[in-house]
Amino acid sequence: MIMKRIFRQAQFIRPKNLLFIFLVLAALMISSAIIELRQSKKELVELMTEQAHTLSETVISASRNTLMTNMLIEELIDERLLNNANMVKDLYNKGRVSNAFLQKFARENNLYRINIFTPDGKKIYSSHQQIHNYSESGNEPEDILTPIFTGKTDTLLLGLKAARYEKGFRYAVAVAGKAQSAIVVNLNAAQLLEFRKEVGIGSLLQSLSGNPGILYAAIQDTSGILAASGNIVDLERINTSPFLSKALSDSVLRVRTLDFKGQEVFEAVHSFNYQGEPVGIFRLGISMAPLTVINSRIYRRITIISLLLLVIGFFMFTFIMMRQNLDFTRKQYQSVETYSRNIIQNVSDAIIVFESGEKIRIVNQSAEKLFELKADEVVGKEIRSVFPGMNWLHILDDRFSMQEFPMTIKGKTRHILMSKSHYTDENNQLVYILVARDLTDQKRLEGQIQRRERLTALGQLASGVAHEIRNPLNAIGTVIQQLDRDFEPRRQQDEYHQLSRMVYNEVKRINQTIENFLRFARPEPLQTEVFSLQDFFDELQKQYQPLLETKNISLHIDSEWSETVEWDRRKMKQVFTNLIQNAMEALNSGGRIDIHIRKTKRDFIEMNVADDGPGIPEDIQKKIFNIYFTTKDSGTGIGLSIVQQIVDQHNGTIFLESREGQGTQFSIQIPGKILNGIRN
Repeated sequence: MIMKRIFRQAQFIRPKNLLFIFLVLAALMISSAIIELRQSKKELVELMTEQAHTLSETVISASRNTLMTNMLIEELIDERLLNNANMVKDLYNKGRVSNAFLQKFARENNLYRINIFTPDGKKIYSSHQQIHNYSESGNEPEDILTPIFTGKTDTLLLGLKAARYEKGFRYAVAVAGKAQSAIVVNLNAAQLLEFRKEVGIGSLLQSLSGNPGILYAAIQDTSGILAASGNIVDLERINTSPFLSKALSDSVLRVRTLDFKGQEVFEAVHSFNYQGEPVGIFRLGISMAPLTVINSRIYRRITIISLLLLVIGFFMFTFIMMRQNLDFTRKQYQSVETYSRNIIQNVSDAIIVFESGEKIRIVNQSAEKLFELKADEVVGKEIRSVFPGMNWLHILDDRFSMQEFPMTIKGKTRHILMSKSHYTDENNQLVYILVARDLTDQKRLEGQIQRRERLTALGQLASGVAHEIRNPLNAIGTVIQQLDRDFEPRRQQDEYHQLSRMVYNEVKRINQTIENFLRFARPEPLQTEVFSLQDFFDELQKQYQPLLETKNISLHIDSEWSETVEWDRRKMKQVFTNLIQNAMEALNSGGRIDIHIRKTKRDFIEMNVADDGPGIPEDIQKKIFNIYFTTKDSGTGIGLSIVQQIVDQHNGTIFLESREGQGTQFSIQIPGKILNGIRN
């Protein structure tokens, strides 16, 4: 902590203070090493005491469990053998026992021997037919079974005993039969002895000797060692040691250090009781070598620290200056990195950074919105797999720097302006940076502005031309009427009057066309009113429903927003009348018209009118809003121009999306309220 503070405030350290700092650091480090030496030794002793206590409790508990397990197993064996012996007894008392029966019974019940003896020790029945010459004294039936032969007891638990004529041990019980005879049932005790060997106390202590840190583990009473690990044959006796005697008399773990075969040993001693009776003590000897190693390491550390302090004193000033420069450089780098990251993430253009192997590294927020994807889902993937419809080989071409092209994103066509740059990273790998801008709305606005300018220019031109044409037309009409009324030729009078009326009617028709054109050039001001959009479209559907049914065309209106708007209701009805009429004319029987209404983030109302008709060819789409352009034999070519004009008056936009064979959609966006009230 002190070093960190020194480094942070290094710019305020003067050279004359370096010596003082050096001495303080040296004193602190040496003091710290000495304190650590003492503390480490204390903590290690405490840790060894705790571990020794835990291990002692575990071994003692396991030893008790081992004794209890052995007793429980012997009880279960006694119970099983007595059950079998009593079954044989019942059959023997009824006179239903023979050697063959005993052989079968012993085999079925997994018994080693079944013998029946008379009170004089003579075997009268046996599951084993081999005859032995009894020669061993003290192990004869008349000696072992005397309590039954004399009637003192009817049951004897003989337990574990050596075999009379064979190697090994047997486990046996005996019950009294008729006429003070004895029925003896025994098992081969080899498995029992093996089990005792594997799970006994001696085995448990032997397992501890495998730990290199444990020098010995032993259970000891006042007579000597009862069980021990390894080759331990001699330990300090309890009677000669006040420490061990006190450990035997209480239940507290006691620890001490002593010399054992030339090694310093940490010994833990705990009393060993079984069923409330003291049996002896458990002694655990742990090597003190780890503590010695730690002490040696700390001494070496103090020596090394002293040497290092000399080096530190020499390099401290240089290090501080280097640290100052490094901190300054790091802060500058972090500032630039943070600034660059914020710029990349918050710039309005979409940015995608990928390697020459086409694996994406960075995708900013604008790219997520433009391409409708999640950065964490595409980073690390190949760019061609994310945008399979694009010609990435062309984009990676070195000649490509900036290009505008259409791109289909989630089924929608977007006009994208994309620029490319590249650099070589620290791994000498080529990295590309793509910067994309969505020009779709801009293109649509440009197209609408161009159409509006063309219509305005055409209207102004038409207005001037119409004034120049109307006066001569009026004069021609007046002259024709007067000639038709006041003058009559001598011949072909009917043809003359017919031609006069024809000329007059054509003049009227031209004049009416000019009037219509002037109304288009100078549209009526908006007469806005507040009305429900839901009611507006319900009225449209009712108006067209009979006609749609006769043509077997369905009209579906899906509204996500149906509140009130402030528009010119009459003119807006004219807009949708034109669009629905055009869709009906484009559809065959069984066609479908969909109108979808929603509110955009800019508080504009978006209304889409789509049909599943044949679509509009691309070359015609550019002309469709031009006045007097039509592909219909009976069309006037003014309908969509009027739609465009009304939408413009409402400060809105309209654009077309169509693909041959995939239908047509007109999208209109208008603010819900015309703030200026009336717009010319």
